[in-house]
Amino acid sequence: MHDEQNSQNQALAELRQLLVAGMARARLNQTDLAGLSGLGRTTVSEALSAKKPVPSTQTVTAMARALKLPVQELLELQRAAAETPGTIPTGGPGRPIGEWEAHVLEVHPAGPGRAASGSGTPAIRALPGYVPREHDFVLADAVRDAAAGHSRIVVLVGTSSTGKTRACWEAVQPLADLGWWLWHPYDPTRAEAALEDLHQVQPRTVVWLNEAQHYLGDRVAGERIAAAVHHLLVSPERGPILVLGTLWPEYAHQYTFLPTPGAKDPHSRVRELLAGRTLTVPDAFDTQALAAASTLAEAGDQLLGDALIRARTDGRVTQDLAGAPELLNLYQHASPAAKAVLEAAMDARRLGVGLHLPQAFLTDAAPDYLSQNDYDELTDDWAEDAYAQLAKLVHGKQAPLRRTTPKPSRRPPIPSTVGESTVPPSAGPVFRLADYLEQHGRTIRHHLCPPDSFWHAAYTRLTHPDDLNNLTQAALNRHRLQWAHHLRHRAASHGSADALCRLAYMREKAGDREAAEALARQAAEQGNTRALYSLAGQREWAGDREAAETLFQQAAEHGDISALYSLINMREEAEVREAAEALARQAAEQGNTSAFQFLADMRERVGDREAAEAFARQAVEQGNTSALFVLACMRKEAGDREAAETLFQQAAEHGNITALDSLINMREEAGDREAAEALARQAVEQGNPSALHYLADMRERAGDREAAETLFQQAAEHGYAEAFYFLAHMREEAGDREAAEALARQAAEQGNIHVLYVLATTRREAGDLESAQALARQAAEHGNADAFYLLADMRKEAGDRESAEALVRQTTDYGITGMYYGSTERGEGPPHRLWPYGLDPDGTPTPPWQP
Repeated sequence: MHDEQNSQNQALAELRQLLVAGMARARLNQTDLAGLSGLGRTTVSEALSAKKPVPSTQTVTAMARALKLPVQELLELQRAAAETPGTIPTGGPGRPIGEWEAHVLEVHPAGPGRAASGSGTPAIRALPGYVPREHDFVLADAVRDAAAGHSRIVVLVGTSSTGKTRACWEAVQPLADLGWWLWHPYDPTRAEAALEDLHQVQPRTVVWLNEAQHYLGDRVAGERIAAAVHHLLVSPERGPILVLGTLWPEYAHQYTFLPTPGAKDPHSRVRELLAGRTLTVPDAFDTQALAAASTLAEAGDQLLGDALIRARTDGRVTQDLAGAPELLNLYQHASPAAKAVLEAAMDARRLGVGLHLPQAFLTDAAPDYLSQNDYDELTDDWAEDAYAQLAKLVHGKQAPLRRTTPKPSRRPPIPSTVGESTVPPSAGPVFRLADYLEQHGRTIRHHLCPPDSFWHAAYTRLTHPDDLNNLTQAALNRHRLQWAHHLRHRAASHGSADALCRLAYMREKAGDREAAEALARQAAEQGNTRALYSLAGQREWAGDREAAETLFQQAAEHGDISALYSLINMREEAEVREAAEALARQAAEQGNTSAFQFLADMRERVGDREAAEAFARQAVEQGNTSALFVLACMRKEAGDREAAETLFQQAAEHGNITALDSLINMREEAGDREAAEALARQAVEQGNPSALHYLADMRERAGDREAAETLFQQAAEHGYAEAFYFLAHMREEAGDREAAEALARQAAEQGNIHVLYVLATTRREAGDLESAQALARQAAEHGNADAFYLLADMRKEAGDRESAEALVRQTTDYGITGMYYGSTERGEGPPHRLWPYGLDPDGTPTPPWQP
C-alpha cells in the first residue's frame, strides 16, 4: 500500500532520485552518508526507501548538505511530496493506523487473555465479532467525508462500556488502507500532550480523543484544546483531519449546558466545538442487533455467544463483554473472605438457588470455603469488608456481587393454605451474583461438591420452596443423602409440592398410608397431582382397587388427565364400559379433546370400528390432531391403504413425526423406494432429519448396508446425532476402528456422549482393554456416569479397588449419580452399594443414620 501510494507521488520519486544520484557521484553508501550527515543509518535508509513515508524537512536538509546538493530545491520537492493527496503523513505526531492495536487505544478487552503456557508472553486479547448499529452508519459517513478530503469531528456519547471506543476503532479501518495515521495524545498527561502537539498534526491524521473529558474538561487546558481542535478543523491547509472522541452523557451535558445569564461560562469553546457534532450510542442492543450478534455467535464467535446468553434479557451485550475480564480479575485477586462469599454464591446458583441470594445465607455458607489459616485471621467485621469489596463497580456498571431489591409479585392471588404465595420474603439484604461470574463458576466448579457450611446455611437460612427443592435434588445427585433428607423436609414445610410428593411416596413405602394420603392431598392443593396419581397406582398394584379408584378420582378432580384415563381403564377392565364411556364423555364435554381419542381407543378394542372412527373424527374436529394418526392406523388395519396414507399425510403435516415414519414405511413396503426417500428428504427440509434415520434403518434391515450407511451419513450431516451411533457401529463391524472412533467423538461434540460409551463397551467385550479405557475416559470427561462406572469396573477387575472407588466418588462430586440412576435413596447404582448411608460433603462415608 505504501509503495503504491508513493509511486503516485512524482515529487517524492524525483526527490529520492536526486539523493541517490548524489550518493553515486560522491561514491558513498548509506552508512557513509549517515556518518557525514549526522543522521542515523535507519533514517537514511527510510528516506531513500520507496516503501516509507516522505522524509522530514530536517532529514532532507542534512542529506542535501552532506551530498552538496541544492538544499532549497530539494526542500521544495519535499514540501510538494508531503502535500500530495494520498501521501502518508510525516513530521507530525502519531503513526500509521495499521500499527496500532485496538486495546492500546482503550477498546475494552473481552474475556480472559490467551498466552502459551509458560511462555512469559503477554496474554492475547481477542476481539469479539462486531455488530454495526445505527450510530455506526452515521460514523461511517463522517469517515467517508474525511477520506474525500473534508475535515470532520464526531464525538460519541454513551454510558460506560456501550461500545463507543470500539465503534471508533471499526470506523477508521478504511482509512488505514488509505495510509492515514492516528495520533493518541496521552503522555505526560492527555491534556498536556494534546495542547503541545495539536499544531503539529499533519493532514490525513485521525486525532483520537477517547474519554474526551480528560482533554476538554481539563480546568487549565480544556478551552485552549477546544480552540486548537476547532482551528485544525477549519484550516483547509491542515486537512483533511478526522477527530474522534467519546464522552459519558453527564460530561456532554455539562459541557453543552448553557449557563444562566451573568454566570461564569467555563466551557464556551468546548460547547462551540461540540455543537451538532455529538452522536448518541444506545445502552443496549435492539432486536436487529441481537439477531446479527446471534448470527455471529452461531458462526463460532464464542465470546459473543456467551455474552448473549448472559445478556439475553436486557440486551447489554457490550457492557457484559467489557466487564467480564475485570470481574474475573476481581474474583482471582479478592481477599480470602470475599472469595469465599463469591464461591458460595457460585455454588448456590449452579445448584439451583434463585437469583436473589440472602446475605445471611452467603455469610453462613462462607466459612468452610476458607483454609484454617485464613479462617483464624478473620476479623469481627470480615463480612462487612467482603461485601464492600464485592460491591465495587467495573466497566459496564457491573459488580461481582451487588445488592438488589426483588420486585414484588403482582400476580392474582391463588387460594392456597401453603405454597409460594405464602412464603415470606427473605429477612435482610439479598444479593445478585454477576452473570459472568455465575457462568465462570459453572465451568470451573462443576466437579466440586460444596462444603458443610454451605448445606447447613441452606437448611437454616433459605426459605423459598424451589430453592430448597433444587438443593435437595443436587444433594441426591451427589449422594449426600443425609443433607438431601433434611432439605426435603425443610422444602416440604415451606410448601414445595415436589417435596411433598416425594415424602408421600416414602410414607406409603413405610406403610403409613394415612400420612401418605395427607401429604399427597397437600401437594395436589399446590397444583401437583403426581403424588395422588402415584399413590393410586401403588394401591391398584397392591390389589386395593377401591382405594385406587378413590385416589384416581381425587387426582382427576384436580385436573390430572392421566388419572382420569386410569380411572376410565379401571371401569373398562371391570366391564363397566358404560361408566367408563360416561366418564370420557364428561371429560370431552368439559373441553378435554383427548377424551374423544380415548373413547375411540375403547371402541376399537371391542371391535366397534365405526364408533371408534366417529370418536376419532370428533377429536380431530375439536382440534386434537393426534387423533388423525389414530384414524390412519385404523384405516391401515382395515386394509384401506389409500385412506390411511391420506390421514398419515395430514397427521404429518400437523407435526406428527411417527405419522411421517408410518407413511415412509408404507411407501417402502410397497416397493416405492423413490417416493419413500422423497418423503424423508422433504421431512429433513422441514427440520426433521430423523426421517432419514428411519429410512436408513429400514434399508439396513433389508440387508442393503451400503444404502443404509449413505442415509445414516446424510442424517448425521443434518445434525441428527443419533445417526452417528449407527454409523460408528457399522464402521466398527467393518473393522474400520479409526473411523468408528472419529464418528463417536463427532457424536460427543454434538451432545450424544453415549456413542463413546457404547464403543468402549464393545472394545471391552472384544478384549481390547486399553482402547476401551481410552474411550471410556473420553466419555467420562464429557460427564457420562456410565463411563465412570465402566472405568471403575475395569479398575476393580485389575485389582485396583481403591482407584475404582475413587472413580465412583468422582461421579458423586460431579453430580451425575442421580441423573443416571434416579434417586439414590432407592438403593440403585454403584454409589449406594459402596456407601449405603451416603457421603458427607467432604466425600467421606456418612456414618449410619436413621431418617
